[in-house]
Amino acid sequence: MNAGTNPLPLSLNTVTVKERWGLADCIEGCARHGIPGISPWRDVLHAMGVEAAAKRIRDAGLHVSGLCRGGMFPAADEAGRRAAIEDNRRAIEEAHKLGADCLVMVCGGLPPGSKDLVGARQMVRDGLAAILPDARAAGVPLALEPLHPMTCADRSVLSTLGQALDLCEALGPGVGVAVDAYHVWWDPDLAHQMRRAEGRVLALHACDWLVPTTDLVFDRGMPGDGVIDLPGLRHMAERGGYAGFQEIELLSRRWWGEDPDAVLQLLRERHASAC
Repeated sequence: MNAGTNPLPLSLNTVTVKERWGLADCIEGCARHGIPGISPWRDVLHAMGVEAAAKRIRDAGLHVSGLCRGGMFPAADEAGRRAAIEDNRRAIEEAHKLGADCLVMVCGGLPPGSKDLVGARQMVRDGLAAILPDARAAGVPLALEPLHPMTCADRSVLSTLGQALDLCEALGPGVGVAVDAYHVWWDPDLAHQMRRAEGRVLALHACDWLVPTTDLVFDRGMPGDGVIDLPGLRHMAERGGYAGFQEIELLSRRWWGEDPDAVLQLLRERHASAC
């Protein structure tokens, strides 16, 4: 694919440079490199302060493509489940203050010591139903992000795009999906589910799957360095009406060790040529 053929604007997920840059650095870096979008994680947002961050982002002319993350609903007891719901309500308020396109939901794995996968998935559904009125009132769409099945035990019992879309249909307006290439590329039902997702894609995340992969969490590849057909996934999203930002999210010890300015420059190049 030739450079310059990607019609979607680029957004930087702040985790991509988390080891060397805080949120203020990321905002300045995006402005310096002509990257029009940003997606903060809540840890760097809290470190800077929500109000201060919202002002800095606005002043820099950046668009907030999403806030990472809400979710993590399953817990061993009722107190833990209530605490998760209250934290998600705070996340909704933060996303609203930032003017974020969505709150990305990583829904949570099995509670410690549990083997009840069905029960954990019910906790996710119940948690989403509990916060959905708050999200609707704030005008913050909830973007359910299915994660690769390897994370089912500890990070997300929502493992496929089909599961996420089933929840969207059950919960109704105000809920959509975040499609992360790293987590969905392997799915033999992906093309069908992307057609089913028409009008429901709230976020599109890009990175690559390296061969060999040396770490199942922290070895994501720079777009173009691995085996995922990123342009193909983007085309599926576009055919379903998606016209938002394409967010690059690299959880990678290799790239965390590089100069962040060099990383952002390469992101721009790869977004044009490999996404």
